[in-house]
Amino acid sequence: MKFPSPVSVQWLADLIGARLVGNTNGFVYGINEIHRVETGDVVFVDHPKYYDTCIRSAATSIIINNETSFPEGKTLLIVAEPFNAYLTIVKHFRPYETLAKSISDTATIGEGSVTGPGAVIGNHVSIRRNCIIHPNVTILDHCIIGDNVIIQAGTVIGSDAFYYNSKKTRDVWFRKMESCGRVIIENDVEIGAGCTIDRGVTHDTIIGQGTKLDNMVHIGHDTVIRKNCLIAAQVGIAGGVAIGNGVTLWGQVGVSKTLTIGDNVTILAQSGVPGSLAGNHTYFGSPVEDAAIKRRELVWIKRIPELWKKVMES
Repeated sequence: MKFPSPVSVQWLADLIGARLVGNTNGFVYGINEIHRVETGDVVFVDHPKYYDTCIRSAATSIIINNETSFPEGKTLLIVAEPFNAYLTIVKHFRPYETLAKSISDTATIGEGSVTGPGAVIGNHVSIRRNCIIHPNVTILDHCIIGDNVIIQAGTVIGSDAFYYNSKKTRDVWFRKMESCGRVIIENDVEIGAGCTIDRGVTHDTIIGQGTKLDNMVHIGHDTVIRKNCLIAAQVGIAGGVAIGNGVTLWGQVGVSKTLTIGDNVTILAQSGVPGSLAGNHTYFGSPVEDAAIKRRELVWIKRIPELWKKVMES
């Protein structure tokens, strides 16, 4: 999430009650988690295992619970509970806003776009030109819908990320990571009925131009799907996934978190994807393999009883 305007590290330290170490004259442009952090951002870390990753990331400022070595020019903001500091920043810049009516006064709807009965359009949503929003669609705060987009009935866009801070030393093990990202739907996208697309935790979930989603598809937080993809019914994609251009996912494919699928990949129905996949291939199985190899394996598996019988008779 980018702030409306840059803030000084001293102002941020005062907001969260932090002690500053390092560059005390710098500015912060936004907050991001480690997977999406950019130069000028602040990131938080509360476990020594991840100190080095955060300190050596693109982040200019790091909210941390212990002083440690860091590169020149960066800033540490030291607090007892970095996660609580993250929540304070998010709630300051992106507070929860109640919705007084089904279409918010702060939403903008472009020329030629229409909404069906029961549609809910949240605060600061932007729907551009020539879109069709069918009945009972919900588009939550700060989402952006491009030109010529069709969203079928019952779909929810911009619900919170399924993402938690986990500590088993607390009575409540899982504490919600407040979502301050957005969903961006680019031009000429079609989204089927009953789909759910989660907003980014701190960045954006993006559906690229010309991509088509069937019914009952789930897209997790911070996932980026590029242009001209086809995603069939009951596909589930976890958070932080990067999907290239021209990818096809057939029915009931499951994709694990924070992986990359290259351009022009086809994944056949009911496959499970636990790791990144190279482009320009067709994959099948759970876990997925090259489809041609997988088919040959299945042929040989079917022949095991026959081959075993020959071995026993020899």
